[in-house]
Amino acid sequence: MLQQVPTRAFHVMAKPSGSDCNLNCDYCFYLEKQSLYREKPVTHMDDDTLEAYVRHYIAASEPQNEVAFTWQGGEPTLLGLDFYRRAVKLQAKYGAGRKISNSFQTNGVLLDDKWCAFLAENHFLVGLSLDGPAEIHNQYRVTKGGRPTHKLVMRALTLLQKHHVDYNVLVCVNRTSAQQPLQVYDFLCDAGVEFIQFIPVSSAWLMKQLPAMD
Repeated sequence: MLQQVPTRAFHVMAKPSGSDCNLNCDYCFYLEKQSLYREKPVTHMDDDTLEAYVRHYIAASEPQNEVAFTWQGGEPTLLGLDFYRRAVKLQAKYGAGRKISNSFQTNGVLLDDKWCAFLAENHFLVGLSLDGPAEIHNQYRVTKGGRPTHKLVMRALTLLQKHHVDYNVLVCVNRTSAQQPLQVYDFLCDAGVEFIQFIPVSSAWLMKQLPAMD
């Protein structure tokens, strides 16, 4: 019997930080996952698991030439830059002759020049979470201590642009931004953003907001 050759690339989204995050966004459903564990779990991917994941994922993607790695969270930068340096080396080790790509979704708070230089050098596609101008973004996207994050994310955007990192901006559409679509769009265009994704927050979160809506 002839083995069937897949016509589409095999794709897995990895969450190496689990549900761990350095922000406390009001509409995030994933933060609540931590409460489901009886004890505090070890959520960060260790080196042995990273190597096994890269090796098996590349092998499972055959015979496709391109292998697309997607890193999300939680917040994937919490693993530290060295984690992704190891990932890239392992991809080169096990994916010789294959086209390897990496995409990365982040809140941007921990990005600095070293991070952005690495992302540019290794051709990462970065998704940056930014909900628009400060008065909209800071309404829901705050630190664990409740402090606003807009200035930190705008700093990350400037660094991505400075290092010529391929990036797009992910906008979570909430009950505030849904009433001000042009303000959000114009703000991002003025900031030099060329590629924007809009994603509505979950219906469960919206249901919680209904008593507060006009």
